[in-house]
Amino acid sequence: MSTLSFKPKQVTKKLLSPLSGRAKDVVTNRFGITEGAERKTLEAIGKQYGITRERVRQIEQFALSTIKKSDAYNEFKHISDELKGIIQKLGGIVAEHDFLAHVSKDPEAQNHIHFYLTLGDDFKKHKEDDHFHHRWTIDQKLTDVVHDALSSLYKSLDDEELVSETHIVNTFTEKLKDLADEYRNEEIVRRYLKISKSIGRNALGEWGKSSSPHIHTRGIKDYAYLVMRKFGSPMHFKEVARDISKYFGKKAHVATTHNELIKDARFVLVGRGVYGLREWGHVGGVVRDVIADVLREAKKPLSKEDVVDAVLKKRVVKANTVIVNLQNTEFFKKNKDGLYELV
Repeated sequence: MSTLSFKPKQVTKKLLSPLSGRAKDVVTNRFGITEGAERKTLEAIGKQYGITRERVRQIEQFALSTIKKSDAYNEFKHISDELKGIIQKLGGIVAEHDFLAHVSKDPEAQNHIHFYLTLGDDFKKHKEDDHFHHRWTIDQKLTDVVHDALSSLYKSLDDEELVSETHIVNTFTEKLKDLADEYRNEEIVRRYLKISKSIGRNALGEWGKSSSPHIHTRGIKDYAYLVMRKFGSPMHFKEVARDISKYFGKKAHVATTHNELIKDARFVLVGRGVYGLREWGHVGGVVRDVIADVLREAKKPLSKEDVVDAVLKKRVVKANTVIVNLQNTEFFKKNKDGLYELV
């Protein structure tokens, strides 16, 4: 966090000194720069005064213009330079929420800083859209590079793909090849990622598209998927419920968790109360069905040992259970070489 050389409330008081009456009220309400106040919309202020939101916007613009023409604004130059230096240190373009949190933990002080950014000629705000959060920049060329790199990174991800933080940072850094060397460091690259609304991080530190249920989790079934993926092998539904509470702080009832696992096609019952992920190659059905799938996938006869090994990768059962099922001559037969195949 940066330490500011000035006291925001004192600076704001001087900047507002040229204003009076409604113009001053509009500015203080718009930016939330009175004690305990919050930022208000044009519409909310319009209702307060019984005027249109367009008229409020005109008053706001007039008030800001008045401040910029005042002697008080001349004293503001060193404040603007200081904030510009912080933005440059953070990468030249920074998400608004990230920048404000960096300069102060106090929401009221953050409102004052937001007011200064709006007032300063060195700062340009890019408004929030479908792909990016509100962000502030001091270099348009740099901004274009970062925007393009974030868009390219998004397109490189599959819809439900999850990657590690190291992978996302390294991949994104490669896409920032046109960036000046001063900005090509891991801390700044991570800050650039915070600008994107389309790419996000889940509670387990994995990255992917924000639209994915693996990032934007929507309930127990999505938490269960992430927990099981983290564990890396089949889990009993009671263990899944326990780990959802452990990693996400969500109360997961055992019965509810079991029901969600049963209904969701991502999960396969591979043993008594034990579930695995279908993407791991697990399949449903009785052991006989799994053996049949193994032989079909192999497209050739297999030894008893090979069948057992393949089935145990798909189901949590005892090896002897597989061997007993192989003896069912209605479905399987042993050829002259002692290998098993489908009847």
